[in-house]
Amino acid sequence: MSSPTVSIEGPTSTTSEGLLAAAKSGGCASSSYGSSPTSPGEEDPAIWERIKDHPCFSEEAHHYFARMHVAVAPACNVQCNYCNRKYDCANESRPGVVSEKLTPDQALRKVIAVANKVPQLSVLGIAGPGDACYDWEKTKATFDRVIREIPDIKLCVSTNGLVLPDHVAELAEMNVDHVTITINMVDPEVGAKIYPWIFYENRRYFGIEAARILHARQMLGLEMLSARGILTKINSVMIPGVNDQHLFEVNKMVRERGAFLHNVMPLISDPAHGTHYGLIGQRGPTAKEMMALQDRLEGGAKLMRH
Repeated sequence: MSSPTVSIEGPTSTTSEGLLAAAKSGGCASSSYGSSPTSPGEEDPAIWERIKDHPCFSEEAHHYFARMHVAVAPACNVQCNYCNRKYDCANESRPGVVSEKLTPDQALRKVIAVANKVPQLSVLGIAGPGDACYDWEKTKATFDRVIREIPDIKLCVSTNGLVLPDHVAELAEMNVDHVTITINMVDPEVGAKIYPWIFYENRRYFGIEAARILHARQMLGLEMLSARGILTKINSVMIPGVNDQHLFEVNKMVRERGAFLHNVMPLISDPAHGTHYGLIGQRGPTAKEMMALQDRLEGGAKLMRH
């Protein structure tokens, strides 16, 4: 990617150190959990051609390109038991860390400032702090503004998937070719233990009914993305005693529907974060439990290792 030299009017309050940190530590969610990118011999050649310059997925690109994300989408339509919206979405960033909430215009200025300081910037993602697809007007407005100024930057979106099917066509039109969906269950009875409620089509749903709707919409969104040729990574949070034994079924089902990568992350549950799981003492997995699950999932959808 060529170094953008777009200027902006007015000062930016972001320091050079902050800009560098934003480019190196932000971006596609999985990197926050230490996932290892892939290399040419590990990937299908057609997919490798598309991800080789993406620092979240390519080991080589990880050393030569930078990525960042902008927090322009605060609204969310799904309540997760591991989430407190005072913080960034626990699926997409480091729990307990708060991003600066930006308007689309502020996000554009920040991206341009980073691009001028960090010419290696190649990827811009929106992963919250709510849901990028639910807060669609802000997501789309941000991407539209950035693409006008930096047309060769890659765009990524992370979402819970509930309203993803409504926006797949627009994502394709904007040349968004990498999407991350957080899928923690494919059985509504398991989902009811993770999601107290969802808000869908102007109505709030609870329990198993909520999980059933969410599951159906996630599968539809994944199938639609695959049909469009949009690469889709699945994030799952491993919650001991809730979905740890169930993630094998998740892996199998998302692979059948075209996901190219599955990233299983550990639940990070701290009472200080004020989440339901944190307050009731739900523990996260041990390193040994994480490794055992990843070993069990080998042979299904390709895994990002931690």
